[in-house]
Amino acid sequence: MALRTFNPTSAGRRHLIQVDRSHLWKGKPVKALVEGQNSHGGRGNTGRITSRRKGGGHKSAYRLVDFRRTKHDVAATVERLEYDPNRTAFIALVKYADGELSYILAPQRLGVGDTVVAGASVDVKPGNAMPLGAIPVGTIVHNIETKPGSGGALARAAGTYAMVAGRDQGYVLLKLKSGETRMVNATCMASIGAVSNPDHVNEVIGKAGRNRWKGFRPVSRGIARNPVDHPNGGRTNGGKHWATPWGQPTKGKKTRKNKSTQKFIVRSRHDRKKTQ
Repeated sequence: MALRTFNPTSAGRRHLIQVDRSHLWKGKPVKALVEGQNSHGGRGNTGRITSRRKGGGHKSAYRLVDFRRTKHDVAATVERLEYDPNRTAFIALVKYADGELSYILAPQRLGVGDTVVAGASVDVKPGNAMPLGAIPVGTIVHNIETKPGSGGALARAAGTYAMVAGRDQGYVLLKLKSGETRMVNATCMASIGAVSNPDHVNEVIGKAGRNRWKGFRPVSRGIARNPVDHPNGGRTNGGKHWATPWGQPTKGKKTRKNKSTQKFIVRSRHDRKKTQ
């Protein structure tokens, strides 16, 4: 996969770097596998902004991606690879032997014409899906379920993956890219390989307007505001810690509240910071 640069015919193209998508499908998605979605500008049902810095953006249809991979032991052929405006990874349109069409997350090294299959005992090759308990130790996986049958939740963004590090009493040890090591039920499904489009991190948007096309509004730094508008306002730290507009600490404060799943985390992603 290559990166594209452009001649500096304008300020917005001078530093623009994009992923080469010439190998992707150039037509529209399958109509039966998309549904409409509305942009609410970060507002909740009361009309107030509940998620800041969102608004505008180009209209897009949501692609119905199969994160569960519940169609077992039925081979599917990759018809084409497509761009998905709702995620950083590419998606693949697959056609099962019975004629059913479906979208799946496209892993790296998956091409048009390849065959993928999900099941309890299938070949360990990119695009296939199987329970974590059946995957050999050391295998790279993505689209990992955290609860059996709930659908993939971990390692779905472009270029991400996890490694099967071991097994322990009905659970599988996974080492994530963040540095975290956690236990996942061995019956949870996972797909083989790393997610496609690893060069996404090397993209340079080139201009602020491109972020507006994506639905991101500008960010005003707290320290650039007046003291009445933000705890960090007034162009001085004032001896206090950095905080959100509502006064909550932003650096160093632990935000994890789900203690019921703490037992599944063998090694926190923050532990490596202590050794540096």
